[in-house]
Amino acid sequence: MAQAAAPLLPALADDTGEPTQAQPTLPQEKLSITSASGPHAFTVELARTPRQQQVGEMFRTQMPENTGMLFVWSIPRESDMWMENTLIPLDIVFIGTDHRIHAIEENAVPRSLAQISSQGPVLATLELAGGVAAKLGLTVGDKVDSPSLNAPSPGAAAPSTKP
Repeated sequence: MAQAAAPLLPALADDTGEPTQAQPTLPQEKLSITSASGPHAFTVELARTPRQQQVGEMFRTQMPENTGMLFVWSIPRESDMWMENTLIPLDIVFIGTDHRIHAIEENAVPRSLAQISSQGPVLATLELAGGVAAKLGLTVGDKVDSPSLNAPSPGAAAPSTKP
């Protein structure tokens, strides 16, 4: 038993220390946003665990326009994000309990430690490539659909997370 524990210690340290590299691609699902210009389809990674949510998009150097990362909170709450160690601009879309866009922060500045707040309780936070929200004409009130919005992730992280 003691020998089995030794190899786990470095992995545990990696999961609890400051992130130093991009995380592997997370499980994915389809997500759609219906705006005035029509439906827009995305494939999103699901950041479910506290560590996945902490690391988010850190250290990644690209994000295709039809992809994103979805953070589903276990209960509706204020979502505070920041761009520490995030190398690309992101559009941060806050999704209300009615599955509609509650707020959008466009082109969040890479590496910034400025807090980006949902300005009220939300069910989830979606990160898209910077500029996608404007390009597609996404606005507050647009409808967001995905399987995870109907079944919040168990064990979701506290409201303050790092993208």
